Amino acid sequence: MAKLAALPQTPLFSILNQDAAFPAPAQITGIASQARAASRIDHGHQVEFRSLAVRSVLNTSVSKRRLSFSRSINPYRGCEFACRYCYARYTHEYMELRQPEDFERKIFVKQNAAWLLEQELRRLKGGEEIAIGTATDPYQPIERRAKITRSLLEVFAGRRGLRIGIVTKSNLITRDIDLLEKIAEHNQLVVHLTITTPDAKLARILEPRAPRPDLRLRAVARLRKAGLRAGILCSPLLPGITDTLEALDTMARRAKDADASFFAAEPLFLKSCSRSTYLAFVREHFPALESLYRFRFDGRDFVADGYRKRMQALVALVTQRHGLAPRSTDALLTRDAGPGDPRGPRDGGPCGQTSLWPERKPPRRARDSSGEKTGSRTSP
Repeated sequence: MAKLAALPQTPLFSILNQDAAFPAPAQITGIASQARAASRIDHGHQVEFRSLAVRSVLNTSVSKRRLSFSRSINPYRGCEFACRYCYARYTHEYMELRQPEDFERKIFVKQNAAWLLEQELRRLKGGEEIAIGTATDPYQPIERRAKITRSLLEVFAGRRGLRIGIVTKSNLITRDIDLLEKIAEHNQLVVHLTITTPDAKLARILEPRAPRPDLRLRAVARLRKAGLRAGILCSPLLPGITDTLEALDTMARRAKDADASFFAAEPLFLKSCSRSTYLAFVREHFPALESLYRFRFDGRDFVADGYRKRMQALVALVTQRHGLAPRSTDALLTRDAGPGDPRGPRDGGPCGQTSLWPERKPPRRARDSSGEKTGSRTSP
């Protein structure tokens, strides 16, 4: 990719930056208009980057996912990691970019993010919670050169009394350990590394452009060695693939080996914007599970309470078994984020999750991991 120059301001004649990749409805307003005026600043393999003029970087968050935080920051719109289950693809629809792949191929870099954050923090009270990376990864590959996330951390390093949570799938976060240490001196800081599976082969097709799981585990270990609170989110739990006791136990054991401050996992939820992308992944790599997914997510985004409680019980079991601090189901940020309980490394073992290409075909009316018949139409 070409070297990223300093981010330009919105050009005077923004019409010159329009192209066929962006639809042109009769009337577009708001973020869609800003996206259409965004100037192209870089490109890579099947991805382009545009500089987006925004009026704010600090969002007020309302969540239906039992997540508790009041403010959020996403330095970028769109995410290169292309995770098949990503729930945030709908955010591109606000910009009139409605193809699912647009989310991972058209990335918008927010202009003047650090300056805007400086202004907005002046209006916040002490103790406010701010989540960084709720819809797009703040450490996706473009961050290596754009450094928008680092510029925001530089602002936070000069503040006191905030509660800040960072969520990422990238080991690039270790680049910023110097700033994270400064932030943690006067604020409550918790770092979350999402590691859906320790299986690199599965991770490569599930999260095509995200760093390998082993690199993320090493990142957790480095953050902990620096004295930072950093834990692992083994989310989402994928029915029939990574939701077994063996898979969770393996992940928890590796979290312990990395000295993770905490361990948590939540079931997959499948919004309409990500449904076609994820089900295509299932059809290609786990065809025997397609009926299970249609059953579990028939007409709804979330799994049933029975399945959720079953998964919570498994997560509680493995965290207790390996002496890990748990996380409450709604704590994305700083609540109950334990410091971890360092112990010596433990023996490794098989992953215990569904094989990518199982050798034998499952029975016609196979039961899923909770023991329910996948052919049934009763509510799980």
